[in-house]
Amino acid sequence: MNNRTFHRTATVNGRKVFYREAGDPKLPTIVLLHGLPSSSHMFRDLIPALADRFHLIAPDYIGFGHSDAPSRDEFKYSFDNLADHVAGLTEALKLDSYILYLHDYGGPVGFRLFTQRPEAVKGFIIQNTNAYMEGVGDAPKSVFLPLWENRTPETEKPARDFISAEGTKFQWLVGAKDPSAVNPDNWVFDQALLDRPGVQDYQIDLLYDYQSNVGLYASWQRAFRQHQPKTLIIWGKNDPFFIQPGARAYIKDLPDAKLVWLDAGHFVLDENKCQVAAEIKAVFAD
Repeated sequence: MNNRTFHRTATVNGRKVFYREAGDPKLPTIVLLHGLPSSSHMFRDLIPALADRFHLIAPDYIGFGHSDAPSRDEFKYSFDNLADHVAGLTEALKLDSYILYLHDYGGPVGFRLFTQRPEAVKGFIIQNTNAYMEGVGDAPKSVFLPLWENRTPETEKPARDFISAEGTKFQWLVGAKDPSAVNPDNWVFDQALLDRPGVQDYQIDLLYDYQSNVGLYASWQRAFRQHQPKTLIIWGKNDPFFIQPGARAYIKDLPDAKLVWLDAGHFVLDENKCQVAAEIKAVFAD
């Protein structure tokens, strides 16, 4: 079967949303949701590895990747709005059911979709994203907490450092088993997009709004317990941002979940694409 990836756009709420698509639409769909500081580009190698058994849709959020990036004066950058546009894309593509692959920001985006339409979500692939306070490491606390308590230019500085060239490269390399196996295009491409005029300002808005996700943790956990979606947890065990207790915490509410530890950091796919693809097929392929 042809496993080529197509690069498409759809209009959602008047905005252009870019997405990558591969695989036969008659197969089970996986919607792959990226994190900060990346875009659907992070899934470029995983998509063809899964396209023989799944239909893949990987969108860029508004303000990320190749999607429209309006200024913060024209668009309110919040996780609610990011999720609304992903939900709108699933409607535009007539996706009645799908599995969610969730990484970093993909968790709060995808868990919003799940609580809004739990019947549509046939499973989770959870990769280093949080729904529990146990999973928040000291590194993000040092960025988030001062910003949330009192947003000023001084408290914004750690957040701006986090999405600087040095910070972006660190996020990609931290915890990697062999840093030379991680493609430097990752952080170079990400940073080129982050350095566009005005982008870092609205990225700070999103980091500030991340507290809205913490406020929803309890409701997400209730939904996990109620609906028990089939779940595969793929976790880079060396991640200083989203730490190991956050992976284990899902098991409390999703006791049938499969947990796989990887010798990796916050990002795992450059070094572990083949294992991740095999685990996904073992759990979800018909």
